[in-house]
Amino acid sequence: MSTTSLNLLLRLRQSSDQQAWERFAELYSPLMYRWALQLGAQPADAADLVQEVLVSLLRILPNFEYNRQKSFRAWLRTVLTNKWRETWRQKSPPAAGGDALVNVAQSNHDVAWSDAQEQSALCRQALELIQPEFSPATWGAFLETFFEGRPVSEICQTHRLTPNAVYLARGRVLARLREELDGLWE
Repeated sequence: MSTTSLNLLLRLRQSSDQQAWERFAELYSPLMYRWALQLGAQPADAADLVQEVLVSLLRILPNFEYNRQKSFRAWLRTVLTNKWRETWRQKSPPAAGGDALVNVAQSNHDVAWSDAQEQSALCRQALELIQPEFSPATWGAFLETFFEGRPVSEICQTHRLTPNAVYLARGRVLARLREELDGLWE
């Protein structure tokens, strides 16, 4: 079943929708993991933090009201950062942890991904998730026109497609990608 990300958020409000939660985790876990590493977490701690955030979201999202005027990813990053700070406070004694908390609050701004890099990572993850929905010829035609910039005439010969079929393949994949990212692409 394919849904838009806006619909995905609506489905997440129903905590019993296991498919929606799995899709959300597949799409956003890699990005949240990267954010956790940027905060200074070790790989194992970053993976734990992502799991903690997903558990928190089970509690938060049933009452979450999405505002299209605001950034969902920024909100999600804030949730992750707050969970990291909470975890850090629990691990660090107050007397010794003061300087460390300042470092957490400043959280490696020098190595932070740009918005474009985050969007690119999210797009790559979404492409991985939707790839099984397409035939190898459709997927190949999309990759070769969109990413490799190969001429349509070459692709037609390689995949035994008409030029119209190549354009349709590219259009179908791009439309599905837009659908997958709708409402979450800031």
